[in-house]
Amino acid sequence: MAAKKLKKTLVINNLHAKSDDEEILKGLNLKIKPGEIHAIMGPNGSGKSTLCNAVMGHPNVKITKGEVLLNKKDLLKLSPDKRAAEGLFLGFQYPREVAGVTFGNFMRIAVNTVNKAQNKEYKPVGPAEYYPLFQKEIENMKMHKKFAGRCLNEGFSGGEKKRAEIVQMILLKPAIAMLDEIDSGLDIDGLKLVASGIKKAHQENGTGILLITHYARILKFIKPDFVHVMSDGKIVESGDYRLANQLEKKGYSKFISNHA
Repeated sequence: MAAKKLKKTLVINNLHAKSDDEEILKGLNLKIKPGEIHAIMGPNGSGKSTLCNAVMGHPNVKITKGEVLLNKKDLLKLSPDKRAAEGLFLGFQYPREVAGVTFGNFMRIAVNTVNKAQNKEYKPVGPAEYYPLFQKEIENMKMHKKFAGRCLNEGFSGGEKKRAEIVQMILLKPAIAMLDEIDSGLDIDGLKLVASGIKKAHQENGTGILLITHYARILKFIKPDFVHVMSDGKIVESGDYRLANQLEKKGYSKFISNHA
C-alpha cells in the first residue's frame, strides 16, 4: 500500500545555479549514499536552501553548470514531479497551506501517484484501505486524527506543519530526503518528535538524509555520518559529528576564512 523502499545514490557535481539573476551556487559537490545522514550548516545566505530547490527543480532557480544524478539518472532533465517519482523528497522550511485539499486525501493521492510511477502494475488504494495507515503515522507524530480531514497545513501551528512534513516523508519512503531547516521554530518536545520521525524513516526505509540546519541541537538526537560547512555557494569543510560541536562553540569564521 505504501511506496516501496528505494536505495539510490545522489551525486551533485560542480553545481552552479542562479536565483533572480544572482549566482548562488558556485561549484558545489556532494555525494549521499543510501542510508547516509549528511548535515549541512552555514551562515545565512550561503546557499543552503537554494541547493535543495535546485536539486528538486524549483522554477526560480536556474542551473548554469554541473550535474545532479540519482543512480546515474540525470535529474536536471526531469520536472519536479518526475524527480519525486524517482525518489526525491523535500521537507520545506516554510510549508505552504493548500486550500481545498485535505491532508488525508493529499497523502493518499501522493502515495498512489508515486507508487504508480514506480510500478505500472500497482493498483491505487481507496480511502478505507489507506486511512488506518495514515492515521497511525499522524498519531505517532502526536497529531489528532481530525487532522486527516483538515486542509493541508491550514490552521496548523508551525510545529504541526513540520510534523506533517515528517508524516509525508515516512509514508512516501523516498530514497533521498532533503530537510530544509525542519527544526526551525520547534520547541524541545516538537524537536524530539520530528527527530524521532526522521530516525524512523532512516531506519525502516533506508532513506538517505540531507539535513540543513543552523544549530547542532537536532544533531544531538540524529547523529549524522557527515557534517559539511557551506559558504558562498560551496562546501568548504567536511567532517564527522565532531565538526558540528566545533561550529557550535567557535562559529563559522575559522572555517570560512581558511577558504576565502
